[in-house]
Amino acid sequence: MRMKCFVGFILWTIIFTGAAWAQEPQKPLTLEESIKIVMERSLTLHSAMVGVVGSEFRRKEAITNFLPLWTGQYAWTRYNQPIPVGTFGTAAPAQDRDILNFNTSLNQPIFTGGFNLANYRSAKIGVDLSKETVETVKRDLVLQTRVGYFTILRAEKFLGVAEQQVKQFEAQLEVTKAFFDVGIVPKNDVLQAEVRLANARQQLVKSANELATAKASFNILLRREINILFEVADILVYKPFPLSYDQSIEEAFRLRPEIKAAQLNIEQAKESVKIARSGYFPTINLTGNYTRFSDDIDVSGGVKFSDRWTIQALATFTLWNWGNTAFKVGENKVKVTQAEDSKTQLIESITLEVKNDYLNMLTAEKNINVTEKAIEQAEENLRMNEERYKYQVATQTDVLDAVTLLAQARVNYYGALSDFNIATAQLERSMGRMYP
Repeated sequence: MRMKCFVGFILWTIIFTGAAWAQEPQKPLTLEESIKIVMERSLTLHSAMVGVVGSEFRRKEAITNFLPLWTGQYAWTRYNQPIPVGTFGTAAPAQDRDILNFNTSLNQPIFTGGFNLANYRSAKIGVDLSKETVETVKRDLVLQTRVGYFTILRAEKFLGVAEQQVKQFEAQLEVTKAFFDVGIVPKNDVLQAEVRLANARQQLVKSANELATAKASFNILLRREINILFEVADILVYKPFPLSYDQSIEEAFRLRPEIKAAQLNIEQAKESVKIARSGYFPTINLTGNYTRFSDDIDVSGGVKFSDRWTIQALATFTLWNWGNTAFKVGENKVKVTQAEDSKTQLIESITLEVKNDYLNMLTAEKNINVTEKAIEQAEENLRMNEERYKYQVATQTDVLDAVTLLAQARVNYYGALSDFNIATAQLERSMGRMYP
């Protein structure tokens, strides 16, 4: 009996604890946590990181070209008539139609005209290029996460404005109905208030839908189930950007991984020129060879057996190839020029990008101050019109318009605030920053 009571107590405790945990409000998702989740789950980033591994294999493969190559051959040959088989130097070698041959060779490159060295350097640059691709992808993901995060916050603020507008129209409708019931205002005022309330409720539905869409898009970015419910921490605030335009440009030229990648492309193209030029030079190889002949399947000896070894130093020259090497060199020189032009264009593009983002940030920053003051004016305008309407000094339209103006002022303010944060995120991305 005691045991049953104890087990029942444990089960009750677990159920109660689980219910309490389920009712506990979910902790808001922070921007830092969101970025961490994106970095852990992004397939784009995963592919870029796997690309680094692939480039590293390419570099290691290029190292093997410097090392000796060991090969082996085993062959069985049947002739139409017996041929001599025996140890070299014997007077009367044995006769046999079936000959087995084992051959092994060791080949060591001595000089390849710079081909192997340039090929290795090109592969090593490829590793660095892959790493810069990873850095570029990371910065793009951070920007996408920040933009998505602030888009959710803006949608939440717009939804709050819509809810507040509905409440104000509902309150105004109640006042208008009360005035109508005592014959102070005509029926038209009630109808007008009802129409404004209906429009506000439609806007409320639209704002709620925009928030749901923003959260669904954010769930997809985080590679989570699209309908997962979550809240985000409110960081929609104004923080002045500390750097000037010149400082931003200087930082962009120093940090942008795209510029580093463009320089690596130039260096890789120059190594391709060296690879092509290697065709002008001879290749020198040192080769060791060992061969066995026998009629035994294991080629291990016997009367019908012979073997020999050789060491050979071989220099191979290309005396004439109709300008093939020169054409390859010319083609790769053109690629160097193209890579240099691409870097120049990239720098010009980044300069314009930073300029546009900086101006967008300044515009949003100025709008914050303007719209913040407009909210104060709109609130005072609504208060005055509500008071005047109570004493029938103002019309119903004056009050309804004042409510609409206040809602629009709040929307403009939160829009400018979110635009500023998004513009700042875009500026920091164009500067090459990961996350401040």
